[in-house]
Amino acid sequence: MAVRALRKVPWLIYFRDNYRWSFNIHIALGMARSGGGEIGEVDQVCRALAKKSGDEGAWFREWGKMGDRLRLRGEEELKKGHKLSAANNFQRACTYYQMGERFRLPKDKAALDMYRESIRCFHRYAALTDRPSITPAEIPFGRKKLPGLFIPPQGKAKAKPPVVVLYNGFDGTKEMSVNWAADALTRRGMAVVAVDSPGVGESIRFRGIHLRYDVEVAGTAVLDWLEKRRDVNGRRAAIMAPSLGGYYAPRTASMERRFKACVAWGAQWDYHAIWKKRIEASFRMQLPVPGDHLTWSLKTKTLDQALKKLEKFKLDGVVQRMRCPFLLVHGVDDQQIPMSDARACHRAVGSKDKTLKVYHGPDGGAQHCNTDYLSPVVDYMADWLKEKLGA
Repeated sequence: MAVRALRKVPWLIYFRDNYRWSFNIHIALGMARSGGGEIGEVDQVCRALAKKSGDEGAWFREWGKMGDRLRLRGEEELKKGHKLSAANNFQRACTYYQMGERFRLPKDKAALDMYRESIRCFHRYAALTDRPSITPAEIPFGRKKLPGLFIPPQGKAKAKPPVVVLYNGFDGTKEMSVNWAADALTRRGMAVVAVDSPGVGESIRFRGIHLRYDVEVAGTAVLDWLEKRRDVNGRRAAIMAPSLGGYYAPRTASMERRFKACVAWGAQWDYHAIWKKRIEASFRMQLPVPGDHLTWSLKTKTLDQALKKLEKFKLDGVVQRMRCPFLLVHGVDDQQIPMSDARACHRAVGSKDKTLKVYHGPDGGAQHCNTDYLSPVVDYMADWLKEKLGA
């Protein structure tokens, strides 16, 4: 159902009757920070979709076409020996394939095939690019493994630099995390491991690892893996995550005390209450994903079953246990999570060193996870982490 993109603070809206589409266009544009997107290509897709707002099939097809175009161009450049040009095309192809696939539910063969191609493109980019150095990682997680991407610091850094564990949100991916934030972190002397945590990316699509409230079990697994590495200081690790990551990161840092710093990129407080309101309003609210994404993520058959599972997705009674430095970044006009939730979370956190940073638009994005103006926000978070980890 299309919902008009309301606003208190002006922001670029491609589809005025469709918040979800407009918000996700900002996600695609944000990828350009590290070469993962190109405004001309995103605009071409938007023009093809201009009169098709709400047509999820058209969304899937048009982003897929752009992904195909860039992938084929990359292959042509590779045949010519133009490795960097090929890498650039493969990187953007990954973004466009993932944009197309993100709304397609159920995840049928066409969706999963497109997602597999996105991963292949990103791996080809990683193998060909001259910077940054990106290595796929497999992190033991019980009988399964969490897929990740390891990126060492750029330039001069400590022999064993601190490291940032970088998650994404409810419907994000590790590749998105790399494009949004990894460059800012690694240029400041920190290593990064971007992980598809339970319920997102490859973890849910191909490994049967669904969303769970006790997400700290994944954080513990990642820390155990990092502490065995000789190229980073696994005992100087932070966790950072956007959107629903505003639940993942604070909960993990509260329950797993080995983390030395925590960044919530967008607030969460009571995710059960958020979804209860959305469902009661028959989804006539600002939704970043289709409603049935919730049942798919939690592996339930009904919304009532999903809501029951979400009862534990609350930070009250948890973040009071946190002791490490904590940064919460929020947009004043966030249309998914209210400012009252940001204030409640910040007040409750038990850390003595805690900061609530609110952006109003001209100084940084005012929308959800600041997608309408990313650069000053990402720089602020990266500088904060550099200071807290001693990079």
